[in-house]
Amino acid sequence: MASSYPPLAERELKNTICLFDVDGTLTPARRDATPEVLDILSRLRQKCAIGFVGGSDLVKQQEQIGNPAGGVDVTTLFDFCFAENGLTAYKLGEKLESNSFIKWIGEDKYKELVKFILHYIADLDIPIKRGTFVEFRNGMINVSPIGRNASNEERQEFERFDKTAGVRKEFVNKLRERFGDLGLTFSIGGQISFDVFPTGWDKTYCLQHLEAEAKKPGGVEYTTIHFFGDKTMVGGNDYEIFTDSRTIGHTVTGPNDTIAELKSLFGL
Repeated sequence: MASSYPPLAERELKNTICLFDVDGTLTPARRDATPEVLDILSRLRQKCAIGFVGGSDLVKQQEQIGNPAGGVDVTTLFDFCFAENGLTAYKLGEKLESNSFIKWIGEDKYKELVKFILHYIADLDIPIKRGTFVEFRNGMINVSPIGRNASNEERQEFERFDKTAGVRKEFVNKLRERFGDLGLTFSIGGQISFDVFPTGWDKTYCLQHLEAEAKKPGGVEYTTIHFFGDKTMVGGNDYEIFTDSRTIGHTVTGPNDTIAELKSLFGL
């Protein structure tokens, strides 16, 4: 992945960009990217622009993608990096304008929301609970009934349990009832959690960066935007960008499926 790449305006498919979800698309949930995924991304980048758009913060994307690539900065492996749905964004390693959830919602309303969440989790009857039930991020909060400190095995067990018990779905419904006036979106993703963010700050948020960059001197307009994700169903955190009229959506079942799709679409 130490290759050099043509300038964006000189790529073979210069008006095409491929955007990828991270968990369940480029990597198994919260696991490392494989050499095969890193290799096909590098080859794809020779043809067109590539970027990731993940709900997690950049630290986690560094752990999952940058570290397995030899510890290089993850922002050097993609042309565009959209952490936290694009609230934290990079183009060719340079930071773009960011935004903040706490500035948007205000401290008082934020405290009311978190207080309700923690009380609800305290009363939940689920097989196990660990720690870090609310993770504060720049552009959202991530809520996990089991806690983000759960091991990989415990995450898998909870995901199987939740498919029938619907713990996260019911939790989200209660939050919508209680805080429906705040203009928030509640989006289930990954194995153990869901995201809470201002409506419109879903993964489509990153598209405004592409539109803004196109207007800059020497910018490239991306008329073909492919998006690859695994949680593309209604309520999944890939749904909004998957169905957006500006993108061509591809549902994948995991990293190997992503590789197969890219080979089929781009002859890699």
